[in-house]
Amino acid sequence: MTAVPIRRARLLLIVGALLFTLMSNASVSAAAEPSGAAPSRGAEVVAVTQVADRQVDLSVRSPALGGRTVNVRLLTPDGWDPGDRSRRWPTLWLLHGCCGDYTSWTGKTDVAQTESLRDVLVVMPEAGWNGWYSDWWNYGQGSDPAWETFHTKELRRLLEQGWGASGNRVVAGLSMGGQGALMYAARHPGMFKAAASYSGSAHPLLDDESVNRIMGYFAGQGDDPLRVWGDPVAQRDVWADHDPFHLAKRLKSTPVYLSCGDGTAGPLDPPGSTNALEADFNRQNHALAGELERVGARHVVTHFYGPGTHRWAYWERELHASLPMLLHALGTDR
Repeated sequence: MTAVPIRRARLLLIVGALLFTLMSNASVSAAAEPSGAAPSRGAEVVAVTQVADRQVDLSVRSPALGGRTVNVRLLTPDGWDPGDRSRRWPTLWLLHGCCGDYTSWTGKTDVAQTESLRDVLVVMPEAGWNGWYSDWWNYGQGSDPAWETFHTKELRRLLEQGWGASGNRVVAGLSMGGQGALMYAARHPGMFKAAASYSGSAHPLLDDESVNRIMGYFAGQGDDPLRVWGDPVAQRDVWADHDPFHLAKRLKSTPVYLSCGDGTAGPLDPPGSTNALEADFNRQNHALAGELERVGARHVVTHFYGPGTHRWAYWERELHASLPMLLHALGTDR
């Protein structure tokens, strides 16, 4: 069989699985509603696009995001067949950073060519330009956007019900996504067997500089910065609930990988480069590493590599450096 028919056959298979999933979701929703009630609709996959070999984009309509449709990119393992409900795959969630999107990891790194991931379903969800992997406080009203609910409840269920994902998961991310990886692992015990953070926002409450910097990101694209976690003083409890440093006790039994540069020019930078954001995150990561040690965390790997700025070249390198730990946690390294 030639390459073109193979791709066409796989696409037909995926579309067939989509139809099956949509029909199954409709049946579940109808069965759960009282007689005569208008049926409610949960998150649902509304479109499927094969963008490259082993890369499939799911368009998901999400109640947690106010009914908006966002995309999730899957890097599929060899032999993946979403229609085969008897087989489930270990899953690596890769979270993007601020100002990126669900295409960042495949567009800027070699993750799609990484041989050790051919037995793993890689999930790269949209998280908003500056969504911060959080259900926004919205002045105490909550509601849209609720990125944490979308990822940890809606998307997780969809992937496990119809797209071949198992409950065997690890998570990794960069910058904003590094915070998301640590936060999700801490706030949802048992959901992820390991977490890796590359240049992550690991302690946003470290000092005024850190607070002001992240508030600046919260205000990006004209947003009201108080909508995300509220005021850092008046709503300090909300901030602490999203700060990995203050969640360190919940990571005691989870393998954690932390890496960061110091913001000066490193081997993968143009000469003379400096980056204040990386320098800030470096201080935050050292603080988190110290707190994890203080609370007795048993499985922490740190790679604080000194010179290096906030760049994809380092995050690609650190993904590869952390994969042995992540794949060991999944049990796929044997």
